[in-house]
Amino acid sequence: MGNLTLDSLATDIYVAADVVGREAVGFIPAVTMNADSTRAAVGDTIKAAVTPSSSAAQDIAGGAMAIPEGENQTIGNSTFQIGKSKAAQIPMSGEQELQLRNAGTYDTVYGDLIAQAMRTLTNEMEADLAATAQGNFSRFAGTAGTTPFGFSATTSGLEDLAAVRQQLVDNGAANGDLQGVFNTVAGAKFRASNNIVNVDAAGSDSLRTQGVLMPMYGIDVRESSQISSYDSVGTDAAMAINNGLVAAGSTTLTVDANTADGTGSIDSGDLFTLAGDSTGYVASGTGTANEAAGGTIVLRGDKGLRNATANDAAVTVERALYNPNFVFARSAIELAMRAPAIPSIGDAADDAVLVQDPHSGLVFEIRIYKGYKKSMIEVAASWGTKAWKPDFIAALVG
Repeated sequence: MGNLTLDSLATDIYVAADVVGREAVGFIPAVTMNADSTRAAVGDTIKAAVTPSSSAAQDIAGGAMAIPEGENQTIGNSTFQIGKSKAAQIPMSGEQELQLRNAGTYDTVYGDLIAQAMRTLTNEMEADLAATAQGNFSRFAGTAGTTPFGFSATTSGLEDLAAVRQQLVDNGAANGDLQGVFNTVAGAKFRASNNIVNVDAAGSDSLRTQGVLMPMYGIDVRESSQISSYDSVGTDAAMAINNGLVAAGSTTLTVDANTADGTGSIDSGDLFTLAGDSTGYVASGTGTANEAAGGTIVLRGDKGLRNATANDAAVTVERALYNPNFVFARSAIELAMRAPAIPSIGDAADDAVLVQDPHSGLVFEIRIYKGYKKSMIEVAASWGTKAWKPDFIAALVG
């Protein structure tokens, strides 16, 4: 290899993008990707088309000449922002380069370094998507502190996964493109389950030979190392609902100001269930309640209660540290990627190229900077995430 140029690195760059774009990350291939090579600064607005809910079907009336118009469709736009612009740098001094040349490894090292720089960026995108799911899921199933997929002589271990799927479908999520992203502990247990190891149950042995998770109940299951544990921030589990019967669909619950029912509190992100209702709910950040003073619990999402709740129904709050696994409709979460902003007159880069992997949609910009007896390759990207529909995001806690 002669002088360091992007032309000389072209093969390494595209191979790196191809490899990284196909690696086993969880959220990036599971969400809606909005990526192109236009430039965007942090804070810039990204538009996304929002289609209206389907209108009621119309009766077909025979014998009429007029063509029925139906209802006009209004395609709206919602927006979110580019939240980050990040780069991973690869500096190389003349001394380091000569050592690599003398060792015979110079021709391959840049491809590895560029791929690793891309991984650094995709890992951060993955973590941002995990945080977006964590901050917006509106339903849950499972037991906090207990890893799911525990099997016994009388259970399959998949009951909680089936319950999460049911909650999403009940909320109106289309069941044709459901995605699951598990943390690595749950992923390992899922892989080792009898339903997966048994080739007859799995349908083929490709799962075991390729080391990937399989579709289950119509959910395409992946795993991610970027999912963090979460601890409830309230203080106790005992509370009761006030105001008589609370109708299905309600998004605000009033809590009794009666210390005889308990002395605890519930805060944003806490998980809870209600007596007589098996649905797992999540408290939003717009209401807090405690048993001594009463208050309100505001549910995440627009769907509200699945079932009507009676007066004095007990509120049971999950109080253990839990590791979530997420199931969601692909359309519920979006990742936007753009090329980073640069001055209109350019910067000190000696050369630059934009590359987009056609498989994953990932967009990176690679730039070379040359200084005194040193060069530096920079791999950069800008991105933002958005949860459009919390009703279509659920957690399988463990």
